[in-house]
Amino acid sequence: VISPLISLMKDQVNSLIQSGISAAYINSSLTLAQYNTALERARAGAYKLIYVAPERLNAPTFIEFAHSVKISMIAVDEAHCVSQWGQDFRPSYLEIKAFADSLGYRPTMAAFTATATKAVRDDIVKMLGLQEPFCITTGFDRKNLYFSVKEPSDKLAETVRLVRDAEGQSGIIYCATRKNVELVCETLNQSGIACTRYHAGLSEEERRKNQDDFIYDRIRVMAATNAFGMGIDKSNVSFVIHFNMPKDLESYYQEAGRAGRDGSEAVCTLLFSRQDIRLNQFLIENSNETAELTGEQAEALKRRSLRRLSDMTRYCTAGSCLREFILHYFGEAAPQRCNKCSNCAAGFSEEDVTVEAQKILSCVYRISQRHMRLGAQSVVDILRGSQKKRLADSGLDKLSTFGIMRDTNALKLRAIVEELVRRGYIKRGDFQTLSLTGRARGILFDGEKFSMVFKSSVSPKTETAGGARTEKSYGQEDELLFELLRQQRTRLAQLAGVPSYIIFSDSTLHDMCAKKPVTAEEFLEVNGVGRMKADRYGEKFISLIADYRAKNE
Repeated sequence: VISPLISLMKDQVNSLIQSGISAAYINSSLTLAQYNTALERARAGAYKLIYVAPERLNAPTFIEFAHSVKISMIAVDEAHCVSQWGQDFRPSYLEIKAFADSLGYRPTMAAFTATATKAVRDDIVKMLGLQEPFCITTGFDRKNLYFSVKEPSDKLAETVRLVRDAEGQSGIIYCATRKNVELVCETLNQSGIACTRYHAGLSEEERRKNQDDFIYDRIRVMAATNAFGMGIDKSNVSFVIHFNMPKDLESYYQEAGRAGRDGSEAVCTLLFSRQDIRLNQFLIENSNETAELTGEQAEALKRRSLRRLSDMTRYCTAGSCLREFILHYFGEAAPQRCNKCSNCAAGFSEEDVTVEAQKILSCVYRISQRHMRLGAQSVVDILRGSQKKRLADSGLDKLSTFGIMRDTNALKLRAIVEELVRRGYIKRGDFQTLSLTGRARGILFDGEKFSMVFKSSVSPKTETAGGARTEKSYGQEDELLFELLRQQRTRLAQLAGVPSYIIFSDSTLHDMCAKKPVTAEEFLEVNGVGRMKADRYGEKFISLIADYRAKNE
């Protein structure tokens, strides 16, 4: 199994061993002695599954091992990393095909990813050399996740409020920069909320300690950059907050999807500001991810990254259902209303914005008369009469459209621009610059009306990181019994040296509360309980439940 992160391998191998499946990982966290022992045991057939980092495929000792055994399958996890157009391109993934070809026979090859558009899926097939693959998409919809977008005036205060209202639940706060990670972590701790941190500027030892503290529930809140958690399988994450808007929907959905892994209700909140757009543009323009590409490839990748950023911005400013927007982006049909996102909760209203659209189209035309092409944010700045120096330096403050929409909310204005692009009245060129299409004439000169749906205003304090979900989706649950089961799980996890959710997930404990099994047969009917774990842990949980029922029923 080719997997990109050490922490992910460790997590999955622990889970497999607990389920009775022999497995091991081979990566840079092992000492030389441990590495050689693992290969010797693998050569002797001790493992059903071996996890390996893609960078390890070219190591002489691993190549020697791979040629000395019969590999029945090569499974590529996080397979979108093989595509230069995916959100997490890893050059080492390009070595996978050559490794497979070097074996002298063709093992079955499988590739898995949770967030890939059709273009990336096609690239996976090509770059891995898959031969007439059977392709299946199980669906992108995570029905247990509640999606929310907010634009608070004070992101730090809103973050503190959201985490405090989550009542000690486990959650991740993603930030775009190390500086923001430090700021969020410090602010939460000063507010009496225990929080740890993770970013590339910390030592490897501290990153490992902080991740373990979070995984083992010693600290329930993690502030992190996107360096944390690709594929992380901690099942009891109840909320994910994005302190900054990610650079694309693929990254957002993957990071948000770390909530509710056990099927329990979870909330994903994105705190948006216009500054996030500029920050991401800067990060794309100054990315070092293109170092190994040709100049032409680097420019193409940059253009695609800017297009994805535009899609991410449209999500944040959308007046439509957020879940429908996400599913449509990944090519999946969805109802226009999910009734489980902040936009649906706020409600919708249709508004005639023909006059606003005419002003926007006129502004784009006036800019083109200057033989210039600008992006959406510059158009918004001109229309709202921004005092930015670059506008004055370029003489754009002299345009007839300068400041004619001062009183229009910036987010609403941006949403209308994006809708004009989506419906084909404006087209985007290289580096996201805007120009009119022939369709614009209909609105400008031929009396064509233009209307769109906006979400109704909603108080920023009507939702919480742990709220907006159904009241105890587990029914009338005995909270005392759940706490006793949770404590029992913690004791067993400490004895086994694994995270609590490796023993049983929260959703499994909730089902125990509902079913209250007192026999081995009844225990096997609990969701998430297999034969191996029933044999290993069943007696301890059954006796606790039986004792509880005797005292309370």
